[in-house]
This record gives sequence, C-alpha cells and structure tokens, in this order.
Amino acid sequence: MDLHFEQALKQITDFMKSEAKTETVIGDQFQLGEFTCVPVIKVGMGFGSGGGEDTATKASKSKKEGMGAGAGMGIEPMGFLVTREDNISFIETGKAHGLAAAIEKAPELIEKYAEHRKEREMA
Repeated sequence: MDLHFEQALKQITDFMKSEAKTETVIGDQFQLGEFTCVPVIKVGMGFGSGGGEDTATKASKSKKEGMGAGAGMGIEPMGFLVTREDNISFIETGKAHGLAAAIEKAPELIEKYAEHRKEREMA
C-alpha cells in the first residue's frame, strides 16, 4: 500500500507552522502610548490516520486498500503582555468574552498613561 504518509504529514505540519502564529490570529505587537502590547495565543493540534488492506479472494482476485487521515488545530487568543519601562503585566482576554475583554481594558490603559504624562509635566 503506497500511502505517501510522510509527504502528507509534512504538508500538514508546514501549513500549521505557517498559520499557528500570533500574527495570523490577532496581529503583531503594537504601541499604545508608552505601552508595548504583545498578543498571546494558545494553540492545540491533533493528528490521526489509519489504513488497511484486504487480501485477494478466489472470487475477486483483486486486493482492496483504504486509508484515511486527518488533522485539526485550534487557536485561541489568551490575552496581552503589556510593558512600560521596567513594568510588565498580563491582561487576560477571558474565555467568556474573548478579545472584547482586552479591548475593554484599553480605556483604563489610556487613562493611566494620561495621568502619568500629566504628573511628569507638572514635575
């Protein structure tokens, strides 16, 4: 049975390598004032395959073969690493609200940035 399993597996893993990146799912790191925000994702992958053959019988005189294979991948945004100077924190997106939870935190970050900038100007 000529399955070309190694070739198929290489094509699947090459595809997953090219697609299972933060940039593909939710984008590159970005600047928000003095804050640098880095998206963080979780990736899960699974593979499965099987095959078989039936020997020829007296009646059919032909050998039957079959195979199947599959792969699956799940990508989920988890949150953002947010840095400013020497400070780093993680803003979780949460499973219930997805990326919207991180976006809801943006006004808080902007407010903190504005307060810090005002303090620096007054000093």
